[in-house]
Order: sequence, then structure tokens, then C-alpha cells
Amino acid sequence: MRIFNADGSEAMMCGNASRCIGKLLFEKGYTDKKEIALETLSGIKILKLNVIDNKVNSVTVDMGEPKAELVDCDGRGKKEMILKLLPSDKAPFKGTAVSMGNPHFVIFVDDVEHFDVAGVGPIIENLPCFPDRINVEFAEIKENDKIRMRVWERGSGITMACGTGACATAVAAAMTLKAGRKSEIIMDGGALVIEWDKKTNHVFMTGPATKVFEGTIEIKED
Repeated sequence: MRIFNADGSEAMMCGNASRCIGKLLFEKGYTDKKEIALETLSGIKILKLNVIDNKVNSVTVDMGEPKAELVDCDGRGKKEMILKLLPSDKAPFKGTAVSMGNPHFVIFVDDVEHFDVAGVGPIIENLPCFPDRINVEFAEIKENDKIRMRVWERGSGITMACGTGACATAVAAAMTLKAGRKSEIIMDGGALVIEWDKKTNHVFMTGPATKVFEGTIEIKED
């Protein structure tokens, strides 16, 4: 799989797209397997298809092991960042840096619905300590391990959902003891169940995939 952002830059991985690809491959008859290995720029991801009446109802993706995203905030070398203040010319930000094969910065806020994602997101994305830019998640802890999350994706801006961002948010919440190792991440585009398995240390993302439309596009080559 290769995937490109709205600004033309290539993304390393997209959890939501991987579920869509699993559904497409099975329902178009490219494979009859219910477990698929998908190669991405951030490694091979294993897709497990939940099939009902020969239709893919949901997909569980093994997103691999999360890692601390190492950040150089003070010019003294890269180090792990968990609940530390991130310097900015406009405002200080406190969050957790997590890598799911691509970089994320997760900030927990009290009222995510009214938070200025469009204003704060690009500031963090383009800070000097993130030379490759970074995805930014804004999350609010709800009851019963439910987390409401909004996202600013590098190269795309505000999006309805982000699979790797949902995983990073769940990991950050577990790391900071704000939630358990299994959370429901509620985004504008829907909800995902994220489980950070203690035995394997892998993150498993489960969510639906729905066919919206299909069509044909003509690409003219020079």
C-alpha cells in the first residue's frame, strides 16, 4: 500500500485505509483469505477480516509495537517525551509523543469539542523539534475507557478520523494511566476499538469498513 496526503506528501501508514483495502481485496475476489499481510512504509501489517455472508463487516489490524517518539526539544539530543511541555512561540503544549510507525503528539484536553484544533494543530505540526512534521491528536477522557478524539494530520489538516492516531491516543492514555489498555476512540468519522496487548506489546485496531461508491478515473500521462 502507498498513500498520499492532501498536499502530495507520501504517508508512511494509514490504519483506516488498511481496513478499506482488506475489504476491497476480499469482496472483489482478489483473495479468499481472511488474514492478509499488507506491506506499508512502516512495515508489514496483518489484517484479520470479520466476514459475514461473504461481506467484510469489520477488520482487525495488528498495528505492531508502539514506540516512544524521540524528540529534541532543547537542542540537547532526542529523548522520550511523556507529559512534558513543548515550547512554542505562541503557547505551551503538554502531551505525549508516540510512534505507530509514523509520529504522533497526543494532547489531553478538558473540552475537545470546543478546542481550537485548526489553530493549534498546525503550530505543533511545524515546530522546529519535529523536522519531519508530526500528527497531532487532541483527546478528552470520557467514562468507561471511552476517549473522544479530534485530529490534525500532517500534510492534510483536520480529518474525520485517523487510525494510527487512534492507536497513539489509546497508548498515550494507557501510558499516563488515564485509561486502561483497551479503549474506544470516538472520532468525527466514527469509533474504533484499540487494544494494547500486554503479552505481545502489539496494538490491535478494530473497526468497520463500508463501501461508499466506485468509479473510474482517467489518468493522462505526458
